[in-house]
Amino acid sequence: MRDEFDGFSIHLLQDEDKDFIAHFVELQSVSACGFTAEEALAELKIAWEAMKESYRKHGEEIPIAPTRKEYSGQFNVRIDKRVHRALAIEAAQVGISLNALVAQKLQQSVGKQANDVDAII
Repeated sequence: MRDEFDGFSIHLLQDEDKDFIAHFVELQSVSACGFTAEEALAELKIAWEAMKESYRKHGEEIPIAPTRKEYSGQFNVRIDKRVHRALAIEAAQVGISLNALVAQKLQQSVGKQANDVDAII
């Protein structure tokens, strides 16, 4: 099956008027609506193609879906020094590195969020 949306996730919902709204999860400014789910998705495809054409016309890079990017597995994050201290203490108490503790907590959080996602195509 061809990926018409270049790896971006689609959120499809029905509003209070029973119309369907489709938008990219990662690019919420790109959306479309229709009387049916199929119509909303077809309109979203038209909007996405027009957006890509606008990027090309202006010499800008077309956004890449997070699922299509390569990641190093490393990033820096700034946190409150009290949180840093509390995490360091927790890591020492359980006998693992601060890095391992934070990675573990992030993994748990991401796993929980993945289970909470509704109607993502």
